[in-house]
Amino acid sequence: MSLPDLSRFRSGPRSLRGLRLVRTHLQNDPLTQQDLTMLALLRLDLVAAIGVGPSGLPADMSVAHMVPPNQQGRLHALLTAKPFHAWDLDCQSLIESIESELARAGTGHAVSHGTESAILVSASAEIRTAQEDRMEELVDLARSNDLSVLETVIQRCQSINPKYLMGSGKLKDVIMKALQKGADLLVFDQDLTPAQARAIADVTEMKVIDRTQLILDIFARRAHSREGKIQVELAQLRYLLPRLSGAGTSLSRLGGGIGGRGPGETKLETDRRRVRDRIAHLERELEAFGRHRDQRRARRFRSKIPTISIVGYTNAGKSTLLNALTGSQVSAEDRPFETLDTSSRRLRFPRDREVIITDTVGFIRDLPKALVGAFMATLEELRDADLLLHLIDASSPRLDTQIEAVEKILGELDLAHIPRIRVLNKCDKLRPDEIAGLCKHYRAMAISAVMPNTLGPMVETLSDALVAHQLRASEESGNSSQIARVV
Repeated sequence: MSLPDLSRFRSGPRSLRGLRLVRTHLQNDPLTQQDLTMLALLRLDLVAAIGVGPSGLPADMSVAHMVPPNQQGRLHALLTAKPFHAWDLDCQSLIESIESELARAGTGHAVSHGTESAILVSASAEIRTAQEDRMEELVDLARSNDLSVLETVIQRCQSINPKYLMGSGKLKDVIMKALQKGADLLVFDQDLTPAQARAIADVTEMKVIDRTQLILDIFARRAHSREGKIQVELAQLRYLLPRLSGAGTSLSRLGGGIGGRGPGETKLETDRRRVRDRIAHLERELEAFGRHRDQRRARRFRSKIPTISIVGYTNAGKSTLLNALTGSQVSAEDRPFETLDTSSRRLRFPRDREVIITDTVGFIRDLPKALVGAFMATLEELRDADLLLHLIDASSPRLDTQIEAVEKILGELDLAHIPRIRVLNKCDKLRPDEIAGLCKHYRAMAISAVMPNTLGPMVETLSDALVAHQLRASEESGNSSQIARVV
């Protein structure tokens, strides 16, 4: 059975569409599961099936309608079937009653939370424990973006559905569950291709986003400086450009002359051109910021002040540590991606040695390519660091995964050659025997950025490591000079 385009009819996340579906069943069958699924997915007022008897006249009629959220989790009510001519149902009163109950339930939900609500979905071929681990991180990201998480759904697929990412039956179950719970949007842990996003949107009128869009939205909220805002907008536009859909290149802007006359530029091509123009403009602005950054680095190099960059997974406590070491007031909150703007401060080490210590944007596994490209100028500053302080959240249940993700990103940025020291933070949340075991296993030292008395040994270690690095650099420079004289 196919339905006409229903987009012109009223629809909303918690109201009925204003349409009723009446079907005929030639074998006098009752409503099927397909009918009930369509009732929920399309938010119809009600659905009715009129059976046809042996004589070809109407026989029994079955009716079902949506119900407000309830403890039993029912999406619909199925009325008792009876002969067609025996029905005496005031549809208008019934639908108005359902509408008012749905509206009342929706108002209570919105007031109680005050934010958008979401159901989080993961569908991949990974093992269950890996999916659960990723889902926990997705929950943290969603809550960091002020989303109310109503439920999480995990499906382990033998093969990924190229159209819907997950099976169409499972997707319908998820959508009906979202409608029942009053969710505003679906958030997928896996990145959706443009085709998948459109296909899922065709099944439901709910907002559908993926992990990259969620992270981009967090970045958009947290960017404060002009450079940070440019980087975020650039990442968003690069993500948006391939997802602009329409007629394609056949109706592109045409030139003059024989064979070149045509209807002109389509709306899609206009949008694409504007996005490309905006991307080019933002890239030029970032280049200007990059030149200023190069000048600052050159001044530091001439003054021979060594640089230490704090790197690590998001929410490891990098900004808190910078504040504790330098007495700064950099924004530090217990949530992912609180810091997007690079902050540099002077720090005086023992024996009157001065260094520049830099706080950087946090890493995350499977860092979206759009973000890597946009923040490359900021990450370039890590290349001039004399030492990397890899800060690790010792209390995280995903410790190994986070360390591996940071090491992988440092390798992709060609920063693996820079000496680095591992430091386990938030050790005030662990027992002493746990801390000792972790330090031995990861060859790291333990601190708590909120307890200044734990920072002394780390500062001494950083100072000694810088001295050793500078000695090695001097020896290598001397050897290079000797080789040059011999040649």
